[in-house]
Order: sequence, then C-alpha cells, then structure tokens
Amino acid sequence: MGWLGKMVGGTIGLALGGPLGAIAGASLGHLMDADSSHQQQRVLPNSGRMSEQGRSQLTFFVAAFSMLAKLARVDGEVTNEEVASIRRFMTEDLGLNAESRQMAEKIFNTALHAPQQFEEFAAQFYQQFHNRPELLELMIDILLRVSVADGKMDESEEALIQKAVRIFRIPDSDYQSMKSGYVSVSENYYSVLGCSPGDDNETIKKQYRKLVRDYHPDTIASKGLPEEFVNFAHDKFREIQEAYEEIQKERGL
Repeated sequence: MGWLGKMVGGTIGLALGGPLGAIAGASLGHLMDADSSHQQQRVLPNSGRMSEQGRSQLTFFVAAFSMLAKLARVDGEVTNEEVASIRRFMTEDLGLNAESRQMAEKIFNTALHAPQQFEEFAAQFYQQFHNRPELLELMIDILLRVSVADGKMDESEEALIQKAVRIFRIPDSDYQSMKSGYVSVSENYYSVLGCSPGDDNETIKKQYRKLVRDYHPDTIASKGLPEEFVNFAHDKFREIQEAYEEIQKERGL
C-alpha cells in the first residue's frame, strides 16, 4: 500500500481534513505508535502536499471502512459474524495484502468508536466525488455487498444505506436496481445493468454501453480509486459484461 504508507498519520489527517481526516490521522497515528521503528522510512519531503489523485484515493479508502464500521454498529452491537464479513471483504473482494489489511482494520476500529456519524462520512465522500456518479454507486454497492454477507439485510442497515443514497443524490429507482442484485436472484442480470425485464432492447443496449464506459478498466484507473479497490471495480465490469451476455442469449440479440 505504497501510496498511503509514505505519509505520517498526522500529516494525512491534516491533508484530508474533515471527519474522515480525523479518522485517518488517528488510525495512522496509532499504527505509527505500534511500529515506530519504521516511522522514519514513511516520512517523505513535502509529504503534507497531497495530489488530487492521492486525496481521492485516501478519501475512498478511509470512507469505505469508516462507513462500514458505522454500518456494522447500526444495531448497537458488532457481532463476530459482522467482523468476519468485513474481513472476508478485505481479503476475498479486495485482495488486501497484510499491510493494507492492517490499515483497513485500524480505520474500521477507530471509526467504530469515533463520535463522528455515518452521515458525516457520507457527506465528505459526496463532496469529493459528487461529479463521479459511478464512484458514488460503487460505494453503495460495497455497503450492500457487506450488509447481505450474512444472508440477510436488517432494516436498520438498509435505513443507514438509504441515508447514503440520499446524500449521494442517487435516484431511488437506481438504488432499488442495485439492491435487487443482492437480495433477489430473479431478474439479477437486469438489475446489474440497472434495467428491468420490461425495458426494450434499445434501452438495455444504451445502458450497457454507458456502464461499459463508466467501469472500463482504463476509465476506472484514471478516477483516483485506491489500487486495492480497482480490482473490485474490475469485477463489477466483468459482472456487467456477463449480465449483458446472458440477456443477449435470452433475447436472441
């Protein structure tokens, strides 16, 4: 996780600012305390100057695990199953290496007990990515995926996710399409494309072409995503392609 490991906790917190900066600074500060022998190699000249891409990467990474922490605690208790689902997401969906996983867990645990609210994290995330709707939808996708990892979505979890949907200004119809891809097996291929079985062929083709442009690996690579989340976005691109192929077969396109 070289892009993040080059900076000191306090510096990152100041560079990012806001509630996510507070989480990032505290998380990295704790990590430095536990690993002070390596602190010198993590300090670079001008490390307080963060590029726009670096800020985007950091915002996405910190927001994801901060929001997941609040989602896990929304019912007042974090269960072993919820922690296990977060760890599976880190390893199986994101493929985090040991260093990245350590940082993700630090962020998660810091946010879990922090006074900042889920809505504050979501608002700062929206401020950073308001002109990148595909990344806003990707964050909702992450929240949905983890929330149903135990086989069900609690009402309190969905209520929190819907707060993010409203903050991100995502139409409810789009959210319902994303949600149906996780909670309903039937019509799943259409929901992956954000369509319904009642849509005509031209509508489905148009939506497919839009999603291919938004989630193409070359496009995603230029969006400022942390490297650990690029593979996750690539998996979504493959899901889009597979869903369209199945619909083609079904309709004889």
